[in-house]
Amino acid sequence: MAKKSVATLQTGSKRLTKAIKMVRSPKTGAYTFVERIMDPDNVNEWLKKH
Repeated sequence: MAKKSVATLQTGSKRLTKAIKMVRSPKTGAYTFVERIMDPDNVNEWLKKH
């Protein structure tokens, strides 16, 4: 089970997005959060990859 949260950040003239995904560890069953700041065009691709 994974959930996602996406926030839009704007710094100067460059627009960035911070994506946070909750991922369940298959080994322990605990949830961890994976965060990344990236270009908004790459968010869906990144979320599908993890």
